[in-house]
Amino acid sequence: MELTWYGHSTWHVTVDDTELLIDPFFDNPKTDTDPEELDPDYVLLTHGHADHIADADRFRDAHFVATPEVIGYVTDEYGVEDGTGMNMGGTFEADDAFVTMVRADHTNGLDTGYGASGGMPAGFVISDTKPTQVSDEESETFYHAGDTSLMSEMRDVIGPFLEPDAVAVPIGDHFTMGPAQAAIAVDWVDADYAFPMHYDTFPPIEQDPEDFVREVDATGNDAEVHVLDGDETFDLSDQLW
Repeated sequence: MELTWYGHSTWHVTVDDTELLIDPFFDNPKTDTDPEELDPDYVLLTHGHADHIADADRFRDAHFVATPEVIGYVTDEYGVEDGTGMNMGGTFEADDAFVTMVRADHTNGLDTGYGASGGMPAGFVISDTKPTQVSDEESETFYHAGDTSLMSEMRDVIGPFLEPDAVAVPIGDHFTMGPAQAAIAVDWVDADYAFPMHYDTFPPIEQDPEDFVREVDATGNDAEVHVLDGDETFDLSDQLW
């Protein structure tokens, strides 16, 4: 499994021969990537805010996965032709990957408007094996927390049952968790590797990611924090094996 961060909440995840793109938003200061260079098989949308779906129309040939409300919206407004609506707790088989939708505590106005809601916002847990109650030490699992506050579901469900090896958490504060709460989230899900995201895109969410590094250390958790540069790839397989 390879993880590439394009800034903000935009991630590219490769599982064997399957490519997944999460929350396409390339108008951010961390990336120099032209989205036209990418050809994902699947696009996952955590929610309908503009800074998470703005470039959805660049990937009309991909298969989209989101809540039914968000799928309906990007179908009508962004010209998406192929999509699967799912909901919290469900798992979608995306060729070589298994995508489990989990809750996120946030709002979900479509295109950040107030006229309609896209339903519950989401996070995604992506793994190369189907989640079961039997722990699989050979699986590789990445948790994209979406836009969220700290929530007990991270400690009670996502950590012990979905067992992420790596987690990306928002640290920008104001609209999501800040560094302190994000560090507690890392501790609760008990991942081996942690990445900050959703910061420095616009003034209200400017952060020094080293504050997040210190906060994770303060929890006593031994997770390795990697502050990625925009467009940088982290090879999770190499780290685990």
